[in-house]
Amino acid sequence: MMTFKQKEILPGVKLTAVQTSKFKTNFLSMTFLDPLVEDHAAMNALLPFVLRRGTQKYPDMMQVSAALDELYGGAIDPIVRKKGETQCIGFIASFLDDAYIPESSQVLEDGIALMAQFLFEPVLENGAFVSSCLESEKENLMDRISSRVNDKQQYAIYRLLSQMCDGEPYGLYRYGEVDAVRNITSNGLQKQYESLLQNTPIEIYYCGSATFERVESALQSALSGLPIGMRKSLPPTQGKKVDNVRYFTDHMDVLQGKLALGFRIDKPILSAREVSCMMVFNAIFGGSTTSKLFLNVRERLSLCYYASSGIDRHKGVMMVSSGIAFEQYENARDEILAQLEDCKQGQFSQEDLHAAKRFVANQQKTTLDSQNKLEEFWLGQAVSACTFGPEELESAIDGIVAEDVKHIAQQVQLDSVYFLQGKEDTQ
Repeated sequence: MMTFKQKEILPGVKLTAVQTSKFKTNFLSMTFLDPLVEDHAAMNALLPFVLRRGTQKYPDMMQVSAALDELYGGAIDPIVRKKGETQCIGFIASFLDDAYIPESSQVLEDGIALMAQFLFEPVLENGAFVSSCLESEKENLMDRISSRVNDKQQYAIYRLLSQMCDGEPYGLYRYGEVDAVRNITSNGLQKQYESLLQNTPIEIYYCGSATFERVESALQSALSGLPIGMRKSLPPTQGKKVDNVRYFTDHMDVLQGKLALGFRIDKPILSAREVSCMMVFNAIFGGSTTSKLFLNVRERLSLCYYASSGIDRHKGVMMVSSGIAFEQYENARDEILAQLEDCKQGQFSQEDLHAAKRFVANQQKTTLDSQNKLEEFWLGQAVSACTFGPEELESAIDGIVAEDVKHIAQQVQLDSVYFLQGKEDTQ
């Protein structure tokens, strides 16, 4: 059995707790939810990696590792995510559930206390972050940003969205850019850290066998030093209508072209019914192995080496990602759009609809079987200010009919087309 409860346990600090004996670990995350802003993106992304280098009680990585070993080999890792136009930074942790350890141990309380130390009691040097740790993590972050070009499929999506949403927070990279990281100073990072502690809402997630009351009590004790004040609310993610279709091209030394198409729905998708409908439409169009893009564009016509679609419901954006031979650019682009037009006209069978609904329903079942996926789901709900759970979403899927899919497909409008092709002198 799985139950969940949500509560604001401190001003601007919300706890979502899922109580279940299904897993052998306690799963915990503490996340600052900050609007994605170019001036702060790199500093926010750097911060959890610097904080993870040590605490006042455990001032170096060797002592941190020993403290984690005391928690039966627990793990606490920095994490940086983007949900819509919100940058989500903090820590994610996993500890052995108390049901599997001696009764005298309190891994949950000790784990929460250690995570809170990372967030609120960093090791400092002359009142600022330790310069050697800062410079080391800056290098690591710059390498992480630079390495995005190594995965050409993901790089094409990044380039599509950065140009499609230029001037919008959504167009920013979750880690910021190399030049911004290079210019970070210890004083500047310290000020941003203090601003986050004072002003930014904190989302805490727990999944394990402990009661809500026990988790709440442990957190209130661990967070007792957190500044108390009015934490700013997240601004709503802004949709945007399509004025005209834009085309972007990059040239790189690649053997396979990467064609990415960006679409808008002009608003975030927030209700359980809207989300379930969009998921079923995506499965019919390009999000499953029974989709139109897979069966027609890839298999029947052999226009792509791969072709799939994905949705960010927090922004109301859909992306199509494909790998193609350079000379198939126009044919592949036109056929992808033709398959979307078929969805808008309702040209799919009841068998297609049922296969898509089964696929989406099975995806939801896997969410309930994974602590990581459950945490991702509830973090997305927090960012979007939605309260429905996975079970409600699964129920909404059952009620989707062909007309619903047709209606949502008609709201999808092409905004931008990006093509990564070979160097010009090789074409």
